[in-house]
Amino acid sequence: MERTLVLLKPGAVQRGYIGEIITRFEKKGLKLVGAKMMNLNDEILNEHYAHLADKAFFNDLKSFMKSNPVIALCWEGLDAVSVVRRICGTTNSRDAELGTIRGDLGMSGSANLVHASDILDNAKVEIKRFFLPEELFSYEMAFCNFLYSTDEISQ
Repeated sequence: MERTLVLLKPGAVQRGYIGEIITRFEKKGLKLVGAKMMNLNDEILNEHYAHLADKAFFNDLKSFMKSNPVIALCWEGLDAVSVVRRICGTTNSRDAELGTIRGDLGMSGSANLVHASDILDNAKVEIKRFFLPEELFSYEMAFCNFLYSTDEISQ
């Protein structure tokens, strides 16, 4: 089973979409294994968005991400990284397909409600950035046998 990181950005928190966004992942069958509300600082943002440090919008992005708390979530499931990315939709909310979080609820490219890890290797790094090992949980979901076929569960 894969694990991936999702951040509910300040816009999602301010607009009251926490429950609706979490519900979309739960309805898909992903298992929530970590959740916490936190204020981000320059240290974590510089690390998390290091790949964008040379972009003109970098400081605005950091200011936005520090403007209100975020909700950090860790989800688990088969192909969790790609499944979560499809649920979120493309980065620019105006271009995102209807039925996705960004397509249904967003209008911005960078203030696009959610961050989701893009590949499994990045998910592993990002989860460690936002969660201590003791903040992540392992447990069995009672309906797992009704979510995946037997051969998928054994993977």
